[in-house]
Amino acid sequence: MPIPFPSDAWAKAFQAVLNSDADYARVAVHWEGDIVFLFEPEGAQAESKAMYLDLWHGKCREARALADPAEKKAAFVLAAPYSVFNRIVQGKLDAMQAMMTRQLKVTGSMVVMMKNVPTVLRFVKCTTLVNTEFPPAVKG
Repeated sequence: MPIPFPSDAWAKAFQAVLNSDADYARVAVHWEGDIVFLFEPEGAQAESKAMYLDLWHGKCREARALADPAEKKAAFVLAAPYSVFNRIVQGKLDAMQAMMTRQLKVTGSMVVMMKNVPTVLRFVKCTTLVNTEFPPAVKG
């Protein structure tokens, strides 16, 4: 059954995918940093939403929706309109390209991101493994 994106249930399903993916565990073994995803209002999606992931040495220790993005002071904040995140999760937009073209805004160390490209790429690939239901007005 598809899981609505973004949502707390989707965050938990993504956590399960990350924690069961041997390739992610291998490439992210040195990753230390949590991430807040900020979904910016767009079209019919009139309110912003946020999700939090605590990533540590190839495991996701916590994943959940946030009522307030300021609730967590994460090492990275990734912000974009819903449609950009949707296209990334659908595999239609390369996340690294989205970062470089500022479609996906990154707060945090780009040096860390660029030194960990295999981790970032496998992380993004894992998003495509969640059975996802996208908001109807912004399918991407």
